[in-house]
Amino acid sequence: MYGKGLRALSLATFAALTATFALVFFYAPLDADQGFIQKIFYVHVPVAIVTLCAYVLGAIFAALHLRTRDRRWDLRSYVVIHIALIFNILGLLTGAIWAKASWGHWWVWDEPTLVSFLIVFLLFATYQPLRFSIEDPERQARYASVFAIMAGAFVPLNFVAVRAATAYVHPRVLGTTNGGLPSQMALVFVLAIVAMALLFALLCCYEIAAKQTRWQLRALRRRLLGSDAVAPLGRSAAPSLGEPARGGSVTRAPRNPAEAAS
Repeated sequence: MYGKGLRALSLATFAALTATFALVFFYAPLDADQGFIQKIFYVHVPVAIVTLCAYVLGAIFAALHLRTRDRRWDLRSYVVIHIALIFNILGLLTGAIWAKASWGHWWVWDEPTLVSFLIVFLLFATYQPLRFSIEDPERQARYASVFAIMAGAFVPLNFVAVRAATAYVHPRVLGTTNGGLPSQMALVFVLAIVAMALLFALLCCYEIAAKQTRWQLRALRRRLLGSDAVAPLGRSAAPSLGEPARGGSVTRAPRNPAEAAS
């Protein structure tokens, strides 16, 4: 399922990223105060927005798993959160680089937006250790889903809390007309969000396709060795991420830095 359309999605992602970076370097105007360094905005903010939306999406997939007991939803939730953590790290790194250039410091601890983004990262960073500390596949998927839902619910609450903060250094990129951006910057910014969303979707599809292929190869190997037949990946027969049986492989595992989603 996820292996189909990967070529088209790859080409669309490549085209969107190429167009985005071309516009960033050759079309978007330079910031009057910061100059060229401000262009990191077109990476940092879209990555942060996609990251936070992905955490919520992972929580939705987890809720669907608890509702249907379909392990495919658990797989999707795991992969989405896994890729979101990588994007989260990228957002933190690009934000630190921008902060150093703008404020002269790699980090500002009294700024709610920055600290809240770090807290969200630390919260979801405990997802995998919690998940793979449980050996039983059913309990592993169930407990991980509950955690993903609770952590995902924290993201919009955190958004509201940061928006309600009165003392902040971080600029508000979203929420005003054109996000407070000139039309040229706004156009490139929207395209950058689309490109990052496509990149995120592509990475998720590749990881899911790779896991499914690994499970199928393990199933074929077991059959060739005379083991029991393995049920295909489906509603109740899909192997969990940490299940070695049933042919499944074990998986052990803007001016200043603009706000991610506030």
